[in-house]
Amino acid sequence: MDNKPAKYECGACGYVYDPEVGDEKNKVAPGTPFEEITGIYMCPICGLGKAVFKKVEE
Repeated sequence: MDNKPAKYECGACGYVYDPEVGDEKNKVAPGTPFEEITGIYMCPICGLGKAVFKKVEE
C-alpha cells in the first residue's frame, strides 16, 4: 500500500485536486496535500470553497 496524499473532488463541477500536480491557478505547489492548503481555497473551475470538496476513495 502506498501512502500518496489523497485526491479531492469538487462536488459541484467534478474538478479533482491532485496533490502531485498542485494547483497553479491558486498558487498551490505540487506535493501539497489538500489538508495542508492554508487560507481561502477556491475551485479553479467553478470558484466554490474547500467545503464542497470530498476525498476521492481509490
